[in-house]
Amino acid sequence: MSRGSSWEQAFNVLCVRLDNMGDVLMTTPAMRALKQARPERRLTLLASRAGAALMPFLPDIDEVIAYDAPWVKHEGHDSVADLGIVRRLRRSQFDAAIIFTVYSQSPLPAALMCRLAGIPLVMAHCRENPYGLLSDWIRETEPGKSIRHEAQRQLDLVGKAGAFHHESRLSFATRSRDRRSLHEKLAARKVALGDRWMVAHCGASAPSRRYPAEYFAEALRRIGNRAGPIMLTGDVSERLLIRQVSRMCGVAVPLVDVAGDLSLGEFACLVEDAALLLSNNTGPVHLAAALGTPVVDLYALTNPQHTPWRVPHRVLYHDVPCKYCYRSVCPEAHHACLRGVSPETVCEAVLDLLNETRPSSPRQFAGSDCEALCKSHCKPHLELENGAC
Repeated sequence: MSRGSSWEQAFNVLCVRLDNMGDVLMTTPAMRALKQARPERRLTLLASRAGAALMPFLPDIDEVIAYDAPWVKHEGHDSVADLGIVRRLRRSQFDAAIIFTVYSQSPLPAALMCRLAGIPLVMAHCRENPYGLLSDWIRETEPGKSIRHEAQRQLDLVGKAGAFHHESRLSFATRSRDRRSLHEKLAARKVALGDRWMVAHCGASAPSRRYPAEYFAEALRRIGNRAGPIMLTGDVSERLLIRQVSRMCGVAVPLVDVAGDLSLGEFACLVEDAALLLSNNTGPVHLAAALGTPVVDLYALTNPQHTPWRVPHRVLYHDVPCKYCYRSVCPEAHHACLRGVSPETVCEAVLDLLNETRPSSPRQFAGSDCEALCKSHCKPHLELENGAC
C-alpha cells in the first residue's frame, strides 16, 4: 500500500532505470510527472552508461549517475563499481527511490541496493512479496492479465506516489549547437538544408530485431527518391552493415551515409527534422516518438510493449506462433516475424504515412488524436491498455 503523504513530501528522489537508452526514453513521461507533482523536487537518474548519455537532453533530470548493474545485460562489468555505488547513493541522502523495470525484470537487486544506501521509501512493481526491501509496491500482473505499453506502465507506477501529469509524450530536448554541427556535416555531403529527408536505421543491438539487410535495400530501392534524400544511420559498429545496404541499393537511390559520424545530439536533430523514420524496433524509434517524427517500425515480435508512443506510425510484422519470445537471438532461427514483411509492404507503409502526415506537417499530436492514431495503425494482436500502442 502506498503511503501517499510521505511520497508527496519526498524532495530528493532517485529514479532507477538500468537497462537501455530506449527504456529510459519510455520512462520520461513518468519522470516528468514526478517533477510536475512537486516542481522544486530534485530528480537523480541512476542509469546504465548507455542510458546516462541522455542526461543533457532530459529537462526533468537534475543529475545522472552511470552504473552498469550486473543483473542487467551489458557488454562488460566492473566489480569495483558495485562496491562504490551504495556509498555514492548513501552520500546523496535520497528521500525516496522509484525502480522502473519491464515486467520480465525483478526490482529486488536494485531494491537491496537502495536499502543498503539507507533510502527510506522505495517503490516498484514486484511479482513476489519483497517484505522489507520495498516500502511500497504494486503486485506484478503482467503479462498474465494484460500488457501495457512501457510508458503507461511507468506512469501507473508513479501515480501510486501521487504523481500525475496530463502530458504523456516522451521527452528529448534538442540543442541548437547540435543542429549547427549537423548542418555542417550535411553540407559537406552536398545535402541541401532546405530538403526534406527520411531516415533509415538498419541496425539493432539484438540480432532478433534486425530486418534482413537485403530486404531493407529492396524497400529503399522501391521508395527511390519519393521521400527525398534517405539518411542511412547507425553507430560505428554498424558501418559495415550500412555500406552493405548502400551497395545493394545501387546509385539510383539518393542515399546519404552518416553511420558512425553523428553524436547523439546531432542524430536527434537529424531525426527531428526528418519527414519520417524507417527503423527496426530499437532506440531511434523511441527517440523519434519523443521528437514527434512519424515512424515506420519494423517490429520483431520479441515483446509487445515497446511500439511507438504518441506519434503517427505504422507497425509492421508477420504474426508467428513463437511470438513474444523475449530473446535477443531468434530461437527458431527463421526470423519469420520480420522476414514475413515484404519490402513492397515496407515501401507502401512509408509512402502512405508520408502522404498522411505531409499536408499539415503534424508534429504535435495529443490526447484523443494520438489515441485514435495508435488504434488505427497497430495490428490487432498488439492492442494494449488505454488506447496506447
